[in-house]
Amino acid sequence: MADLNIAVMLNSLRMDDPYKGFEKIAEMGVTGVHLSVTREPFRPQDMSKQDRKNLVKHLNSLGLEISAISAWGGNVHLEEDDCSEAIADAKAYLEMSVDLECGIWQGHVGIMPEDENDPGWINHVKHHEMIAEHGEKVGACLAIETGPEPPYVLKRLIETVGSDAIRLNWDPANLILWPARYAQEAGEEYDKEKWMELYQPVEGLKMVGEYVVHVHAKDALVHEDGRAQEVAFGEGWVDWERFIGILRDDYDYDGYFAIEREVGENPVDDIQKAVDFLKNFEA
Repeated sequence: MADLNIAVMLNSLRMDDPYKGFEKIAEMGVTGVHLSVTREPFRPQDMSKQDRKNLVKHLNSLGLEISAISAWGGNVHLEEDDCSEAIADAKAYLEMSVDLECGIWQGHVGIMPEDENDPGWINHVKHHEMIAEHGEKVGACLAIETGPEPPYVLKRLIETVGSDAIRLNWDPANLILWPARYAQEAGEEYDKEKWMELYQPVEGLKMVGEYVVHVHAKDALVHEDGRAQEVAFGEGWVDWERFIGILRDDYDYDGYFAIEREVGENPVDDIQKAVDFLKNFEA
């Protein structure tokens, strides 16, 4: 069986010089870079077509490629009525993903209501349809970041829109972190059995695995006091052998596992440990 395709999110290294970051990723022995395009010098408005070609060429010289670009880290809510600015940005991200030869843009899209009659749900469908239309035109997709919604809501949205340009970036850690946040906001005691059964960070793949085009390799758990925490890869509640097995065996997934580390004092060490685990994984 082929080795896993592994990428590292550049921002997770927390290095000041992105080009030194690219070199560090290459040293880790992986082939992918998960690139945020919301800050200089990699925003769409910062990079001409030639700049984008030059970046791809430089990465290729290091033995790297872009697994996906990342934008919309929680500041966009497609459930709102007026998303004209966000839709314009979405088109630019889709076009940039094509120029950077990955064709996948990963992002948070807000929170989808479960009630199909909710105006927010109707807005989500409408705005995703607008994004999908442009994605189909240029040959790219939006990979929705998982977390705020249970898998069945995501499945319904994708199948309602009915376009290959709307897909999923599966982040199992987010499907642990978000429910704990909801419980805390509601003033409720965190019920692990209830929330894990509803959000299904691993088993949910059986519902929507066919739509997953990119994965965040990130781990998390919830403490007894209900406090959720992202933890180093392999130290949380995600059953990675089960997770990877479902993707590969049931869906022939050959996309990237992009290591994301948003906290911790030694991100480079934590990321290297995750790389080592994934490189040695045997299905």
